[in-house]
Amino acid sequence: MVEELLAQLGIRLPDPVAPLASYVPVRISGDHAYVAGQVPLEDGTILSAGKLGAEVSIEQGQEATRRCALQALAALRAALGSLDRVKGIVRVDVFVASAPGFTDQPAVANGASDLLVEIFGEEGRHARAAVGVSELPRGASVEVAMIVRIA
Repeated sequence: MVEELLAQLGIRLPDPVAPLASYVPVRISGDHAYVAGQVPLEDGTILSAGKLGAEVSIEQGQEATRRCALQALAALRAALGSLDRVKGIVRVDVFVASAPGFTDQPAVANGASDLLVEIFGEEGRHARAAVGVSELPRGASVEVAMIVRIA
């Protein structure tokens, strides 16, 4: 089961992050859960601020998207009671605050994608968008949202 695998992999989910505005962290509709965009936070502080291709390296961006995916899973666990209810990751949307000329958004998004495959195996493989944007909430370098198939 996923919960046991997290322990075996030494992956600890952070506490779920409270919404930064007027929305819910997870919305369940039928057999899908829609996880709101997560920016990399710890104790209410942005962990990775700035733009890729300027203040933030690809490696730092990958770590930030990994953190966002962990936060998304924490929100999902809080909504579902257990990640063992996850049957597959359907889609991941990664927004990357990008300096002019930066075009490696897919490499940055791999931080989240690789984590999800590590945890869920083939069921973690997903459709994805990696989009460069000019700004993100609170000056974050990345934001990650997910659609998940659940039981």
